[in-house]
Amino acid sequence: MEDKKKNTSGKLGKGLGALLGDSQYSVLAANSTARVKADANTNIHIDAIEVNPGQPRVDFDENELNELAQSIKAYGLIQPITVRPIENGRYQIISGERRWRASKLAGLTEIPAFVRSVDEVQSIQMALVENIQRSDLNAIEIAVSYRRLLDECDLSQDELSVKVGKDKTTIVNYLRLLKLSQEVQIAVRDKQISMGHARCIVGIEDFEIQNKMLNEILCKKLSVRETEALAKSISSKIKPQKKTRVKLSDELIHFRTDMSVRFCTQVGITRDTSGKGKITIPFASDEELKQLMKLLSE
Repeated sequence: MEDKKKNTSGKLGKGLGALLGDSQYSVLAANSTARVKADANTNIHIDAIEVNPGQPRVDFDENELNELAQSIKAYGLIQPITVRPIENGRYQIISGERRWRASKLAGLTEIPAFVRSVDEVQSIQMALVENIQRSDLNAIEIAVSYRRLLDECDLSQDELSVKVGKDKTTIVNYLRLLKLSQEVQIAVRDKQISMGHARCIVGIEDFEIQNKMLNEILCKKLSVRETEALAKSISSKIKPQKKTRVKLSDELIHFRTDMSVRFCTQVGITRDTSGKGKITIPFASDEELKQLMKLLSE
């Protein structure tokens, strides 16, 4: 019933060991900077531990927590949680919030913990990578974790692929789920529809149409293949919207002229009816590009 230990053998995508290296993943004494043996337990007062606001997992099943609490009452907390020291003798959870919550329910006053001296960004990265390895995360939680690793931890998709041990195609497919409407994302999260269904729906950009597809899938209990056919049928009927260029205002025309004189090249400005547009600054050689870069930086 209690969380199984993660393999920290150094293989990619296998939890904190993969992220930090086995040599760094050891237990630190709570009141000292000296390292102790990896099989030792450092007990920390449970009230000195607080949750990580960046924790990727937000839903905890109450029944499962109670069952884990009963197990902890009977056998104690077998697997230590992982924390980092913050301030005033307090610690923040990196991984193991479920175990910490269950331990509080079980009435424990102290629990064993691995203490890691890492900064906030490293803590977020560790928590996200560790949580992605869990088998009980839903597809939306995984997608959000991937997005946060890319944005908050400044990882490229190639680096992320190495960190979590997944190929880029898998990562991209998860990230695309975040383009679904809120209703469809909730359906994926609650496992009303599969990721296969969701990948069929995400090809349609209109949220209203996505929601109609969701209702049809649920009402008719469509298979993934049937949903694929439905998506193709809908796509064939959707006419691409033509965006018409709009006339530039006098203010923009003057701005374009000023920029053309300043950069000694014909600056272009285009806009469409949606308000979107672009500014183009052409150059004819490396020398002109360097001059443009100098002017823009100034």
